[in-house]
Amino acid sequence: MENKNGRIKQIRYIIKGVETKDGAGVRLKRIFGGPNTVNITDPFLLLDHFGSDRIDDYISGFPWHPHRGIETITYLLSGKVDHRDSTDHHGTIYPDELQWMTAGSGIFHEEMPKPLDEKNPEELLRANGMPTLVSGFQLWLNLPAKYKMTVPTYRSIKGSEVPSIAIDGARVKIIAGEYNKTSGMYDSKFGIDPLYLDVSMDEESEFSYRIKDGYTSIIFSVTGEGMYRDQKLEADTAAILSMEGDYVNVRTSRSGYRFILLSGKPLHEPVKWYGPIVMNTDEQIREAIRDLNSDNFVREKNPLIE
Repeated sequence: MENKNGRIKQIRYIIKGVETKDGAGVRLKRIFGGPNTVNITDPFLLLDHFGSDRIDDYISGFPWHPHRGIETITYLLSGKVDHRDSTDHHGTIYPDELQWMTAGSGIFHEEMPKPLDEKNPEELLRANGMPTLVSGFQLWLNLPAKYKMTVPTYRSIKGSEVPSIAIDGARVKIIAGEYNKTSGMYDSKFGIDPLYLDVSMDEESEFSYRIKDGYTSIIFSVTGEGMYRDQKLEADTAAILSMEGDYVNVRTSRSGYRFILLSGKPLHEPVKWYGPIVMNTDEQIREAIRDLNSDNFVREKNPLIE
């Protein structure tokens, strides 16, 4: 358990996920995202929870589309996602795996969710007791102005590569950042210092974590019910915590609880948003549109693979 000397952070806002469609008609819950929330979630731009036990809700997928100026992190809980991009990277993401992509100067890609067993999806659902055929999250992380046009980079993270620690009734998967002196798979090179923990708590347990001074911190509830001070934390909601205070403290009573803890150094930079392209100025957005129209959007033909 992390050292709890200091003050527990307050909850500034509770954001409840809103049902919407994206891609070619994928039904999902947008937990937060867009110009209206970026000031309170900086450096995190968007968080979507996609998935369903109805194939028609997601099978149309997220066909060919561009990104620039951000990182996208796809984390899969069930099902699979076939993907490919404009520089011939392709593959499949399976449960507990991640795709961490730095779009940087520009890339096209597609992500197509599918059940693990495409021939007998309902049998798979019943046999494994899975809550959904496909379920996962996509998080957008902003890039600082000086790295907006960095060389694109693709990273595939297998579930077996993600460190996992069990302490005091909680199992913590460390995707990025550090917990209990153990570092996650991803080490940011862009000064944002992101923390991404997947925490599963038993009933009647407690979890604490000290947040770095001046960092944004967000608790995203996945399943079950937790308590933060006197506030219930329910599934598909995000608790945006105050800058004041030193650590987060989550408790459970009669049920288990799973949540994602995000933290990062805010950029405090202007944000100009054009769909999947996030830059700092209107002129940069106009440049991106010109690049799209002139087939010059992908500046780097051979992104790095890490």
